[in-house]
Amino acid sequence: MDLLDAHSPSLTDSSLTPSSDSVTTYSSPAASSVNTVLSLLQERLSEPVYKRWFDASTVLEESENQFILIVPSDIHQLWIEANYLQDLQSAVHEVCGMDCAIQIKVSTGETMPEKPVSGKEMAEANAQGAEPVHTDAKILKEAKKAQLNTSNTFDRFVVGHSNQFAHAACSAVATENRGGYNPLFIYGDSGLGKTHLMQAVGLSRLTTDPKARVLYLTCEDFINEFIDSVKRGDLEKFRARYRKADVILLDDVQFLAGKERSQEEFFHTFNRLFDNQCQIVLTSDRPASEIKNLSSRLVSRFEAGLTVEMQVPQLETRTAILRRKMDEWKVKLDDNLVNFLAENIKTNVRRLVGGLVRISTYASLGDSNLTVDRVQSLLRDILTEEAAKPVTIDSIQRQVSEHFDIRLADMTSRRRPANIALARQIAMYLSRTMTKSSLKDIGESFGGRDHGTVIHAVKKVTSEIKKDGELRATIEQIQNRLRRD
Repeated sequence: MDLLDAHSPSLTDSSLTPSSDSVTTYSSPAASSVNTVLSLLQERLSEPVYKRWFDASTVLEESENQFILIVPSDIHQLWIEANYLQDLQSAVHEVCGMDCAIQIKVSTGETMPEKPVSGKEMAEANAQGAEPVHTDAKILKEAKKAQLNTSNTFDRFVVGHSNQFAHAACSAVATENRGGYNPLFIYGDSGLGKTHLMQAVGLSRLTTDPKARVLYLTCEDFINEFIDSVKRGDLEKFRARYRKADVILLDDVQFLAGKERSQEEFFHTFNRLFDNQCQIVLTSDRPASEIKNLSSRLVSRFEAGLTVEMQVPQLETRTAILRRKMDEWKVKLDDNLVNFLAENIKTNVRRLVGGLVRISTYASLGDSNLTVDRVQSLLRDILTEEAAKPVTIDSIQRQVSEHFDIRLADMTSRRRPANIALARQIAMYLSRTMTKSSLKDIGESFGGRDHGTVIHAVKKVTSEIKKDGELRATIEQIQNRLRRD
């Protein structure tokens, strides 16, 4: 059977029941591959680069088709993701013989040892952020156990008009022992600080009561653990882990869409937690009522508490975020450069901080006379991404149809001439790689096809573009037009 796209943010749970389109996944890479991947990186990158960005990194664990790289600070995470993620993916692919998802996570404080940094090191390598507010060993231990990042505290969150209500709601929930706003549902686009606020609730509760059972996880984690528990036959153990929590923080609940068995399980888990007066905090990229293929009874429960929206930060808030980060990292930049960043990167705080990382790095390397023109050149890809309009399945179908000179209706028809079949597969591939749509949603958008058909199309196109340079160039051309339009 075909492998689910390794870079997918969600997994199907169709394998839980017999089905004609169930999916079998490959086993995880051999444990020995960890050192091999890092050795390949060391060979391919310059010694200063590897030492600065990877020497302190440790592959903490390998799960099914996934590597998790733990780094000492958020500056490392942002810089590796922006500049060396492709090298890392290439090394993993060469060692494992297949594509594996890669996550880069920041250490919670106990994962890796402190490492002295010389005065000549780059400002980013020195920037470990502010000291964790929680210095008590018990709290740090419990925060790590709860999978919380100890830097995600309320006092490190920059409050502005766009997030003031969400911040106030989270602060109220954090200080309320029982009841309060339950559930608290936070929604907004990616990169606006939803996870930061959610984890701040957990950290605050642990500060008040270190014995509180706080648990943070992504929706993907919940789905994967549920599937694994069914396969292993220890579902009761899984239920005991989640249904006895005092505070549960679930990120990206939109990925429950279309996963009927996982929704059923979470419905009963939610009810048990709510009945036990456990505080539930949920995040999503859209309101609960707008999550397609989410059961109405879950929607009603998500909307039963308090729903708050996080909006794009205004100019003053973006500027304050940049100055807060500069203070933490001990970085100095001219006001005109800070203003340029704040004025031109508007929609995503993570991207805004990534831009600051890049220009701070160049400044720390000796280019102290950075101009706005030079910064604009350094941030060309970030600024292009910022200006790009969201890509949808509809826009992909239109663009591919125009390029291959076929009817738009052929995208959903059952016609199978070679030129139409290829165009349709390319459109499915682009829908999978350029949107957040689930396999089920993509299949339905292409004439009600099942997710197995989408998986087959993605794998076929992925394989062909590695061998066919002309096809690769064609797809890149379509991708560029989609990002511009």
